[in-house]
Amino acid sequence: LFRSSMNTFSSQKRLLRALVISTLALVPTLSVQAAFGTGTENRMAVLHAAANYNPHEKDAVIPSDASIVSVTGGKIRGSLQNGIYQYLGVPYAKARERFVRADPVTPWKRVMDATCYGAISPQYLFGTAKPVTDVPVSNNCQNLNIWTKTLDVAAKKPVMVWLHGGGFIGGSGNEGWYDGENLSRYGDVVVVTVNHRLNVLGHLDLSAYGKKYKDSANVGSMDMVDALRWIRTNIAKFGGDPYNITLFGQSGGGSKILELMTAPSAKGLFQKAIVQSGTSDTTGIRFTPKAISQEVTEETLKNLGLTGRDIESLQTIDVEKLWDASDRALQTVANRHKIPSPLGTGYALQLQPVSGTDFLPTDPVLKEGFAPTGKKIPLLIGSTLNEWTTIFPSTAHPHMTKEEKALYEKAYPNEAPETAELVDILFRPTTQLVMDHKADQKGAPVYAYVFTKQIGPYGVYHTAEIPYVFHNTKDASSLEERMTALWSSFAHTGVPKADGVPEWRPYTRENGYTMILDDKTYLTQHHDAALLKAMRQDKKSFSHRNKSSL
Repeated sequence: LFRSSMNTFSSQKRLLRALVISTLALVPTLSVQAAFGTGTENRMAVLHAAANYNPHEKDAVIPSDASIVSVTGGKIRGSLQNGIYQYLGVPYAKARERFVRADPVTPWKRVMDATCYGAISPQYLFGTAKPVTDVPVSNNCQNLNIWTKTLDVAAKKPVMVWLHGGGFIGGSGNEGWYDGENLSRYGDVVVVTVNHRLNVLGHLDLSAYGKKYKDSANVGSMDMVDALRWIRTNIAKFGGDPYNITLFGQSGGGSKILELMTAPSAKGLFQKAIVQSGTSDTTGIRFTPKAISQEVTEETLKNLGLTGRDIESLQTIDVEKLWDASDRALQTVANRHKIPSPLGTGYALQLQPVSGTDFLPTDPVLKEGFAPTGKKIPLLIGSTLNEWTTIFPSTAHPHMTKEEKALYEKAYPNEAPETAELVDILFRPTTQLVMDHKADQKGAPVYAYVFTKQIGPYGVYHTAEIPYVFHNTKDASSLEERMTALWSSFAHTGVPKADGVPEWRPYTRENGYTMILDDKTYLTQHHDAALLKAMRQDKKSFSHRNKSSL
């Protein structure tokens, strides 16, 4: 058996889905081509066929009795891969019904095999109206994957828990580019990736229809809290320190981390956080208000021809019908309230966590600062130079003024001047908003970065840094070594350090310290402040939706 066959994805389908999900998580449109033009799918497929390289995809997976460990529920057997213990599809909870919190796992008597990936949440093959069918999917998708160098309970290695991208509607912790073997080896950490409920199964707000469903709007997020509790209880058996947990995630995964930094039930279950391209105007800094989520549910039921008396029928109705009904409801509510789409034009809304609830009392970013629950958590946060502009040309800035281009050259002196029109102005300003509010709390340091490594013809796209963090690039490089070292040293000590990298000083609103991560890595101050200010004022270059929220 090989990891590729275990995952049952064909490489091209997996890589295409990974990119589409990760980059378009905020766009409820079912047709990528309709939203961004003919050729978009091909551009993404070519891009990630080159970039999403997993060096262990064809490694044989051989069960090993030396890997047998007792965890909550019973014993599991993993494999020993190139000196790294690997456990796949380990259950941390069990969802017995839709829309309610998962129960503890059901104990088992025999040794459970943990050499195959577990089920993921049902979801679209994003960008299409087709459901994912090439891997197991289930509402009971509460499982995780672990990579570790040792099973010594005295090792107390830092634990890095990866929350996957795809917004709150798609993706999984099983994608090949999240393979944690190399990060565990080179970073001397325990790596965990998590699966949890998504889309209507994770965030349909049925709270108005009885006590049973009081938490339905956030059960997908509660799954993540249950995973963290499982890790607290069991990770020492895998050589990990249960009191040195770092959450890290990209895109939707970054938004999930900001959510968990705000959720009272997650307090104390992790000690540090890394947010990679995890903010936009509509998620990460804020989530869906309860009144809006309840409107979406009302419209969803209307589309299904149901009333409140029929709520229990949602337990068995085909999930594709639920998706169709909720997609139409989301668009109706977005149009009604004129909620701007994060990409393109028009209005849009996505299923995601709901604030103003017991689970999530507030949004992460508040007028008076940052959510108090996250005050003591050190934060490493940043974005990429281009994000979506090189993938979707319609999001670039062809009307930049000479002055703006000059400011770009000053902000990024090592970049080619002709790349100015591709600079990201969607993630970078909202990332800075998080940095400012979190740093203003003065409760824990904030470390800021911009990743600027040009990769092939598509520049520094959304997700470009992931293989460097996981030490999974196709061609070894000093940047890969530095990125893995920076992320893992932050997990070890709370301070990112690496050979060949200058001292990374904490960010404040006043000093603007930001690390530029590239073949030539350097620390700068307020490097793009003038550029962002100018582009916010230029209606031709900066969209109305970004301007309105900043």
